[in-house]
Amino acid sequence: MEPFTSLTATAAPFDAVNVDTDQIIPSRFMRKPRDDENYHTFLFHDIRYDEDGSEKPDFILNQAPYRDARILVAGHNFGCGSSREVAVLALMANGFRAVIASSFGDIFFNNCFNNGVLPIRVADETAARLRAGLHASPGASMTIELEPQTFTGPDGATYEFDVDPFRKHCLLGGLDAIGLTLEYENEIKAFEDRYRQERSWLYP
Repeated sequence: MEPFTSLTATAAPFDAVNVDTDQIIPSRFMRKPRDDENYHTFLFHDIRYDEDGSEKPDFILNQAPYRDARILVAGHNFGCGSSREVAVLALMANGFRAVIASSFGDIFFNNCFNNGVLPIRVADETAARLRAGLHASPGASMTIELEPQTFTGPDGATYEFDVDPFRKHCLLGGLDAIGLTLEYENEIKAFEDRYRQERSWLYP
């Protein structure tokens, strides 16, 4: 997993509320392999493209200032609905490493951390103010610093956010479940050696 330490990037405002994981990636794409060259097109597919596959020009991520956005500032209850992990993978395939919203679906929130995306909860009024600023200055960038737990809005103001210390540790170190386990590789080996000696009769 790629470590997350700091990020300065274009931010895109996404005003819709109660965006569920089926809107983020429709269920018919769930079994598609991640190395599919079109995987990035699955994100918001049914609200991003017409039936013939052409882009809807009014969709925010199809507009030039936001095409390269890596930070999404969303409405409340983002990522609600089913527990599909691919919703986060679709965001990552489009380059997103952080989502800021006033609230998230619980499982989506956890899946973000498990895959290297930073979800940041802020107050409703803060999220609304950030989105308004991004609409007013299309293509504006924001900066997120994980260690001090701060981010800078499009207006230059600095905001603080909370993050669980364990999840922060994993993001900073780029540690998924396997990487986290390997941090204890020496302890695991010592246990295995000791166990083998104490129960040698199990190992003829």
